[in-house]
Amino acid sequence: MSFDNVCKVLAEKYSADFVRWLIAEESTNVKVLKTELSLDPIRADSVTFLQTANQILHIEFQTLTQSNPAITFRMLDYSVRLKRQYKCPVVQVVIFLQETDDEIAFTEEYVDDTTIHRYRAVRMWEQDSSLFLSNSALLPLAPLCRTDSPRDLLSQVAQEVAKISDRETRQNTAAYTEILAGLRFEKGLIGQLLSEDIMQESVIYQDILQKGEERTIIRQLNRRFGEINSSLIDQIKLLPIEKLDTLAEALLDFSALSDLVTWLERNTSS
Repeated sequence: MSFDNVCKVLAEKYSADFVRWLIAEESTNVKVLKTELSLDPIRADSVTFLQTANQILHIEFQTLTQSNPAITFRMLDYSVRLKRQYKCPVVQVVIFLQETDDEIAFTEEYVDDTTIHRYRAVRMWEQDSSLFLSNSALLPLAPLCRTDSPRDLLSQVAQEVAKISDRETRQNTAAYTEILAGLRFEKGLIGQLLSEDIMQESVIYQDILQKGEERTIIRQLNRRFGEINSSLIDQIKLLPIEKLDTLAEALLDFSALSDLVTWLERNTSS
């Protein structure tokens, strides 16, 4: 499931709330930087850059602690690039979503023989839920917070979602919450407490599912057949979610890239 996509959407949609949470700065003018900074060898799909009046907040959401290159080095690399390009201070925060005892989640610096670079790590399972329950922008992260009774916490979250008066906002918040709660709770329990029909009606929910499916399929194809060309990627991105599901199953039987070309010809003809 596209946990990082959800977090990226939240951070960009509610940028002022994330700035207030992570660096305690009130700002009515937060700019989302679309700079990808994706030059080899560094690339992170869940990266978000928010520019306030005097600095840049760089946020990375992590479900897994292991990556290549390592998170510690990636933070150094991004910091240097951002400072070179924007010539202002950079605050970096890595938000670990799923509880782990891996030391990477408790590390806040990159160190080698000549360099020490520091950043901040936020572990969601250590966070007080009250801040998240009281702010609809951060509410979808609440199921991941510290609690002695996870079920009671999820019930509280569901109650707060139900209080949102605007229907579209309520639908989207429920969708974000359902996806992130999947990191901690069984699907059945989530379905009991969060109204599934509300989530399914959310356009953003469907969009997140589709992008996650697209990315998984493209990654699998690249791993099996090498870098596939952009025209094939564009065709895959035009597929509806139902066709993506079918392709995900079909590609298990592909033995060559020509099988993908044939499949697309058969399934994208008007």
